[in-house]
Amino acid sequence: MALSGITAKEWREENPDKKGNIRDYAYISQLVCLSNLENLNALFINENVSQNERLLKLNKIAIHQMKLLTEDSNITRLGRK
Repeated sequence: MALSGITAKEWREENPDKKGNIRDYAYISQLVCLSNLENLNALFINENVSQNERLLKLNKIAIHQMKLLTEDSNITRLGRK
């Protein structure tokens, strides 16, 4: 949600013709960012940060990381050339 703006369920409902899940169609930069966000979310949960506050923090972090990760125009989706 913090990275894509929609939940996995919403993505499946919007893409019934696609096999797999939202991660199967993500770019490498998005997967790297998602991995970082998952680790930070676990840390925030351990620190008892509320769900709303976590989402706000993670969204800001996602925006910042995606800007950094996408500066390289050679980044492609996994398995694609």
